Amino acid sequence: MMRRLLSKLFHRARDRARDEEGTATIEFIFVVPILCTIFMASVEAGLYMVRHVMMERGLDLVMRDVRLGRLGTFDHNELRRLICARTVVLVDCNSLLKVEMRPVSTATFALPTMPATCIDRGEETEALTTFTPGGAHEIIIVRICVVQDPIFPSTGLGLRLRPASGGGYQMVSNSIFVNEPR
Repeated sequence: MMRRLLSKLFHRARDRARDEEGTATIEFIFVVPILCTIFMASVEAGLYMVRHVMMERGLDLVMRDVRLGRLGTFDHNELRRLICARTVVLVDCNSLLKVEMRPVSTATFALPTMPATCIDRGEETEALTTFTPGGAHEIIIVRICVVQDPIFPSTGLGLRLRPASGGGYQMVSNSIFVNEPR
């Protein structure tokens, strides 16, 4: 009796193992999450590139106006406002963009070794940046940093972007120009 019952169970298990119903479901379970992750990372990379290219374009347009002397005197807030006006794809640009401007020594031509200062969303007070427009014939480096949030923070690309304090990721752009005499 026990032998017959075991034999019957063995045959049923063997028949189930040979049954091919539902095999497409197993492939679907393994492949679809991978494809979704690749798709989400592609969208994230595309948006990152658009934001970064537009940020660099906005900085270049404003620095062109600075070099040509169209702005006259300006301060950190005015420069930030002008860059944000020409960079329309950045979210909350006026409060998340930081501008650093400093002369470069012509004796050593040493560029700043520290990374650009970004907004820290977790801090109550804002970190100070160097903002020195410089004088005639001085080489000036301008560095801007903005913090943005990823669309899909849990995808591979969203996790690997340069993280910012307080959340999000940092995007940095640089420009160098010479102050012409006026």
